[in-house]
Amino acid sequence: MYLDLHTHSVSSDDSRANVEQYVKWIGVLRKKGHQIDGFVLTEHRKFDFDKDYSELGGENDVLILKGSELDTDLGHFLVYGVTEQLTQQVDFSDVDMDALKLIEIAENTGAVAIPAHPGRFGIGLTEFTGNGRDFSALTAAERFNGSNRPGEQERAEEFISQLGLRGTGGSDAHLVSAIGKCMTRFDGDIRSELDLVAQLKTGRFEPVWLDDTKQEQA
Repeated sequence: MYLDLHTHSVSSDDSRANVEQYVKWIGVLRKKGHQIDGFVLTEHRKFDFDKDYSELGGENDVLILKGSELDTDLGHFLVYGVTEQLTQQVDFSDVDMDALKLIEIAENTGAVAIPAHPGRFGIGLTEFTGNGRDFSALTAAERFNGSNRPGEQERAEEFISQLGLRGTGGSDAHLVSAIGKCMTRFDGDIRSELDLVAQLKTGRFEPVWLDDTKQEQA
């Protein structure tokens, strides 16, 4: 399966795309021969428990899952498998939360937290590598990010390689046409947030660019 693990809808304060528009654009990409099976909405500093996209997804054969992107003292982190228990223990609005504590709590509540765009200047994890923090709790990080600026992809590649982490891919879409620019290919079947967490924990995934999916279909 090919999933875009990093997208933002108008529920995030800096996005101009709604979920319905993303689904329609995926239809356009499919007609061009690309494979994209679904995406995860990782809204900034929140989790939308009240939003249900299952009907929209089912009507269009698009898997729509939900996650979060949180601000921490070590940059931004993507969280998958968010539960009420996690939100009770972590203040999602805290922009200086302890990243290593977030990783621990996520693990203990059935979720996964990984660094977003680690090569991003100013807010990527590479900015904090010289502070003596122990990153051994990390197992994966976002390797491909569709919104990286020049030099940021290279920084992420070097960082992830040095730590021996598995890499994911996500478009970081804030505009409709950006969705699917890069994704994560999973060996296993995913139908829910629980499935996604389980697959991330297996380590059997890899980041891909959109054009990779078309070549593999050919």
